[in-house]
Amino acid sequence: MKVWISLFAALMLTACGQQPESESTTSTDAPPTASETAGEVDRLVVYSSRQPHLIEPLFQRYTAETGIEIDFTNDNEASLIERLAAEGENTPADVLVTVDAGNLWHAADRGLLRSIDSPALEASIPAALQDDRNRWFALSLRARTMVYHPERVAIDELSTYEDLADPRWQGRLCLRTSRKVYNQSLVAMLIEHHGEQRAEEIVAGWVANLATNPFSSDTQLIEAIAAGQCDVGIVNSYYLGRLQADNPDYPVQLFWANQGTTGVHVNVSGAGVTLHAPHPEQAQALIEWLASEAAQAEFAERNLEFPANPAVEARGLVRAWGEFRQDETPLTVAGQRQAQAVRLMDRVGYR
Repeated sequence: MKVWISLFAALMLTACGQQPESESTTSTDAPPTASETAGEVDRLVVYSSRQPHLIEPLFQRYTAETGIEIDFTNDNEASLIERLAAEGENTPADVLVTVDAGNLWHAADRGLLRSIDSPALEASIPAALQDDRNRWFALSLRARTMVYHPERVAIDELSTYEDLADPRWQGRLCLRTSRKVYNQSLVAMLIEHHGEQRAEEIVAGWVANLATNPFSSDTQLIEAIAAGQCDVGIVNSYYLGRLQADNPDYPVQLFWANQGTTGVHVNVSGAGVTLHAPHPEQAQALIEWLASEAAQAEFAERNLEFPANPAVEARGLVRAWGEFRQDETPLTVAGQRQAQAVRLMDRVGYR
């Protein structure tokens, strides 16, 4: 089988006007990416917390382009991280794909992801959207911002996350549970920007302004605004996008928060090569491909998110929301301050 693959690879390289790796020639070009030097493999294993219908089409496209099959295991991020830890050197997983910088930081902090040297990823993904030791890289951006009902909220009433702690929002605010990592990362960033004491005052103000108990999902929160249960809330933008895709006249609108201050809080979905990856070079090549211009537009559009690669423009409904200034604080902060954020939310009774 390996002989056949090697022969096939050589024929393909020749057809493309390239020399097989065993017949390399002197070149002054930039060093090759992992995808150009990955060698022989016909299958990779990915542990993914992304919904299968969002990620599988990308894997199928990669297989069509490279001949490498992608076997992926889907589960929640906590379970996948624990599974990697339990499997240790015996893991079959080459790549971890998950959501939220806090989860990626947690996996890296536990020593489950390896540092990789990738000029291609460094060129594609901004420094603020990657681990400072190159153990994970963002693949898409998810903006956590405000949504509101335009019949009950004038747009000039809206400004910042911090302002939602003002008493004029009493009985008008909806939030998702503090147990969700998205809110933990947002509060971690508030601590980074304002210090713990001021951040605690802000979150306590949110709690005082709640119209009802926190919701278990962003979709439920948006539906509560539409139904008149509250007027304003904080969600990941793609949750509203899904509702608008089904109903373009959906009666809730998006507002880009903190445009005059820190910028909109963004989080990511991202990926890293597992520490004990059976095929680390090929795993790196897959992540490089997912971060490339060729794949980024489709990756983001399928998820109603924003491309992590700034060379790629958003498409469709996401593009129609307009441009915004994003918070450029390195997302590693979301992980480093996550435990601190959880304690803060517990202290003020944010459940």
